[in-house]
Amino acid sequence: AAPHAAKCDLRIGELVMMYLAHCDQYYRRADGSSTSEPTCIRAALTPLNDLYDVLPVEEFGPLKLKAVRELMVERKWVRTNINRQMQRIVRMFKWGSEAEIVPNTIYMALRSVSGLRRGRCTAKESEPVKPVPATAVDAVLPLVSPQIRTMIELQRLTGMRPGEVCAMRTRDLDTRTRNNNGCWVYRPTQHKTLHHGHARAVYLGPAAQQLLQPWLRADLDAPLLEPDGA
Repeated sequence: AAPHAAKCDLRIGELVMMYLAHCDQYYRRADGSSTSEPTCIRAALTPLNDLYDVLPVEEFGPLKLKAVRELMVERKWVRTNINRQMQRIVRMFKWGSEAEIVPNTIYMALRSVSGLRRGRCTAKESEPVKPVPATAVDAVLPLVSPQIRTMIELQRLTGMRPGEVCAMRTRDLDTRTRNNNGCWVYRPTQHKTLHHGHARAVYLGPAAQQLLQPWLRADLDAPLLEPDGA
C-alpha cells in the first residue's frame, strides 16, 4: 500500500517533465539526431501544463482532458491539429501506465474521449494546402545559388521532401539505368516512414539525372548539394 500511496502524489507537471525526458531520448534517428516529434509533443503538452500543472495525476480524467481541448480551440488551433495533439497527450498517459506511475484506469478513461468532427464543433478548419504556382517558383530560381536552384527543380520533378534532397549523397544513388527502366534510384537513409520499417525509393528520370550529373562527387558520403564552403 505504501508504494501506491507515493504514486498518488505525482503531479501533472512532474509527469510532463518525465515524459519529455523520455521522448528526447526515444525519438531519435539511427544517426542519433532528434526527430521533430519531441517538438510536437511539447506543443501538445503546453495547454495541459498551463491548466493542470500542479493537479495530482489521479484527479485527471476525460472532463479535464476536454477542458484542455477547449483551450486549444480558444487558442485558434485547427481541428485536425487538435485531434493529433490530443492523441499525443493520451499517449503520455499510456507511457505512464506502462511505467506504473499512472493508474491504468486513467489511461483507459482518457481513450473514451472522441476526436472533434468537422461541422460538429467550433474549432476552425485548416485551409487546403495548394501547390505553389509555377510562375512563383520560376521567379525565385534566378535569385538563388546553383545548389538551391537544383534542389528546387528536383523537388518539382520528384515530389521529394526538402530533407531528402539536402541529404542526398552519391552513395545513395543507383545509376544503373538498365535495371530501372532508364531511371536512377535514390534511396534516402532517413525518411518519414523509416521507423515503420518501410523502404523509400525515389525514381529519377532523364531530366533529374541531367540536373544531378554535375553534382556527383568522388566522396561518396558528401552531400551532393552542400553549399560552397560548408
